[in-house]
Amino acid sequence: MSELTVRPIEDSEARAAHTLFRGTLHMPPTSDDQWAFVQDSFEPGRTLAAYTQGCMVGTALAWTSAVTVPGGTVCPMAAVTRVGVRSDFRRRGVFSALMREQLAEIAARGEPFAGLHASEPGIYGRFGYGVATQARTTYLDTARAELRADLPLAGEVRLIDPAEAVRSLPGLYSRMRQLRTGALMRPRPWWAVYYDRPVGLGEYLRIAVHRGAGGDDGFVVYRPTLSVDPAGGATLEVDDFQAANAAVANGLWRFLLNIDMVEQLVVRSRPVDEPLSAMLTDSRAMTKESSDAELWLRLVDVRLALACRTYGDPGPLVIEVIDRCLPRNSGRYRLAGGQVTLVDDPPQLIVDAESLAMIYLGTYRPSTLAGIGRARVADPAAAAHADRVFATVDVGWCGTYF
Repeated sequence: MSELTVRPIEDSEARAAHTLFRGTLHMPPTSDDQWAFVQDSFEPGRTLAAYTQGCMVGTALAWTSAVTVPGGTVCPMAAVTRVGVRSDFRRRGVFSALMREQLAEIAARGEPFAGLHASEPGIYGRFGYGVATQARTTYLDTARAELRADLPLAGEVRLIDPAEAVRSLPGLYSRMRQLRTGALMRPRPWWAVYYDRPVGLGEYLRIAVHRGAGGDDGFVVYRPTLSVDPAGGATLEVDDFQAANAAVANGLWRFLLNIDMVEQLVVRSRPVDEPLSAMLTDSRAMTKESSDAELWLRLVDVRLALACRTYGDPGPLVIEVIDRCLPRNSGRYRLAGGQVTLVDDPPQLIVDAESLAMIYLGTYRPSTLAGIGRARVADPAAAAHADRVFATVDVGWCGTYF
């Protein structure tokens, strides 16, 4: 292959980059009607493309975002998406060049984290991304699904017009998102894709908002699909379910399960620790459930990222990080009393960048990764100590697809 160049795209190249990305997913180019909304989802200077002989052969985009880390601090994060390489240029170093250039750009901006959702999970670990949160999809038979009568409730639910949702939901979400580890700031380009576009094109979305004593504090967005059997009920597919606390979530679940003429309810991307089976009078109404990787996290600046979060044990713990993709992160870090310092002391825990991402939000314990060879510990006592240090109050959950 001729010499490869990676650079930010010009504004005039945005549609070509988007078409290339969609082609890698075997999807046709967007129509002019869709492009009217999608063009607003390109943040200036944050879309890279790879070129050879003047031809665009790969692309990767990032949005300026932020993630909530253990302890509640909201830290800058680059939300990476639309990564793709033309099928006739795969395995020629294009993807690697894009990833390395993008990580360098993120580091130059001072963002300690990058995050993504992986369509091909096997390719991101070598660049230091690790599964940091998981989410659950649940299928319910609504004829049998009934919530317990003693479930705490805290308000009322109302349907709102999609146009009102476009105006009000960004503000509502921004007031709620910092409440849980792993939650993301949804930047303006995200809303252009996932709300402005479907609403503007007239897609049939139903939006319900929960209101408590202090005002609006949760919402669900769902799409009804009618059964091919005229006598059958609809299937409701919930794509966005956000609640400020458990009582709000209870109210939204009750609303969904009480909608008439519904045969099946499919709720995607909920926390894996949500006790839905215990909330139902008959847990067998959950006909199917599955958990899958959600947010893949990359600690771009390890020292700053380690200093951002709180820890379950004040330490001290000496952790050695091996980062082959960003070697400046490699070193031994002493975690003690909320402080992070570089040291030469013998390490108690040794991890690579991918494994560090997996334990950072508390989804995996260090001892678990040590047991499968993805981390090393000095001794069993060090493993138990590392578990306590990286323990979190809640299970990480992102709840935002991008």
